Amino acid sequence: MDLLIFGISLVGAFIFALGGVGAAIILIPIMVSMGIPITTAKPVGLFYNTVSLAGASISNIKNKLLDFKTGIPIIIFSFLFAAVGAYASKFVSQRIVLFIFIAFLIFSGLMFLFFKTQSDGNYREDRPLVRLSLIGIVAGFLSGLLGIGGGGIISPLMLMMGFNPKKIAAITAFVVPFSAFSGFITYWMMGAINWKLLFIVSAGGIIGATLGTIFMQKKLNPKAVKKILAVILLLMAIKMIWMMMIK
Repeated sequence: MDLLIFGISLVGAFIFALGGVGAAIILIPIMVSMGIPITTAKPVGLFYNTVSLAGASISNIKNKLLDFKTGIPIIIFSFLFAAVGAYASKFVSQRIVLFIFIAFLIFSGLMFLFFKTQSDGNYREDRPLVRLSLIGIVAGFLSGLLGIGGGGIISPLMLMMGFNPKKIAAITAFVVPFSAFSGFITYWMMGAINWKLLFIVSAGGIIGATLGTIFMQKKLNPKAVKKILAVILLLMAIKMIWMMMIK
């Protein structure tokens, strides 16, 4: 089973790194279906997003694809509110939150497929501080609450604001580790961590995300990244609907 989990972790990280999104949203339900308790899977998933996308960000930084200044307000507020979301998970009905999140994922995925900016080659370069901070708050809170990365929130909202999809993927890959790690620390303080499982999953995540990011940088144009993000978000929605149906 350890080898199987490692392989799933590696493949998931590769695919989701193409869009700069953490694969915990898929990995967590897979672990649960294998008999791993959700309380164990959620902190492992958060740490998995932390290390896998941290590796992807290193590659983005080396290739000078990361816009630090645009990402900073999202990082700050997502880090702070991920801890709030993780703590709130003790009191909030996750079923209600999941309904809202699934609806948003479907909307976001369809938007990635059909939403068009004024010009596909004319992307915005400014940094609207207030809106970017609000994205960080929402993404961080949901990241901690659900035990996932906030990429499914950050990516579509930045696309609606007119940013280049490749820039979005790089920024999301840079932001998610901060919010995910904040949530992980909060879960750690509230209970035990399965360190063996965490190591296996994280090792696969680092390798897969690094390879996926390199492939995205070398082989894909912004339109292709946009379509990949759409597929990822719709797959997230389908998986979460399936999870709710089997409960």
